[in-house]
Amino acid sequence: MPLFQKAAFSKTVADLRDLPSDSLCEVAFAGRSNAGKSSAINTLANHTRLAFVSKTPGRTQHLNYFALQPGKYFVDLPGYGFAKAPEEIRSQWEGLLAPYLRHREALCGLVLIMDSRHPLTELDVQMFGWFAPTGKPIHVLLTKADKLTRQQQALALREVQAALAELGGNYTLQMFSSLQKSGVQEAELVLGGWLDLPVKAEAPPPTGLPTEKKARPKKRSAIGWSARHGSSTDNSH
Repeated sequence: MPLFQKAAFSKTVADLRDLPSDSLCEVAFAGRSNAGKSSAINTLANHTRLAFVSKTPGRTQHLNYFALQPGKYFVDLPGYGFAKAPEEIRSQWEGLLAPYLRHREALCGLVLIMDSRHPLTELDVQMFGWFAPTGKPIHVLLTKADKLTRQQQALALREVQAALAELGGNYTLQMFSSLQKSGVQEAELVLGGWLDLPVKAEAPPPTGLPTEKKARPKKRSAIGWSARHGSSTDNSH
């Protein structure tokens, strides 16, 4: 059974004063609108409509909490593709999201969703810059991997890894496809560790890794092309 199978909607938060007081550990999901954030949450929870998939950029301006176990949550953050959103909505979004990311004590890590075909937009970099100074881990899901060939996936991983190494921070990254449900076990291994939830199965080889790259010394990470603390050496892959 998927690790997050029991996820259930808990509450919607529009004001930081309404954040759940019982939270011990929560993992937040952020990403540009239409990058596949809601679909990724639904796939990890093995649920078709747990998180609402909106086609309107900037439509959801609240924090949506999904309970996994008592005191442990997934948090769906507002999508930040809000080019068409009114200025007051942008201000409201930044007033809610930036303080949450910087100061929420129960927040144990951020899942940053990027479309593998169009990663590292200006707003992706801004999101990374907001959160990385906290020192908490960031796990990047390069979504819609099914839209790329294996060679294109490997190239995208290398390019994003190199760019994030320049930015610094505590991060890992992998390919992910909600359509094919690929990359789920890799993500479970990372997020389950953050939430202190038991992971029953070891992750398979990283999604999209070319055949000749599979053989790696055991000391290297099992998570696809991961990089930690901004390291850009081959040992971080």
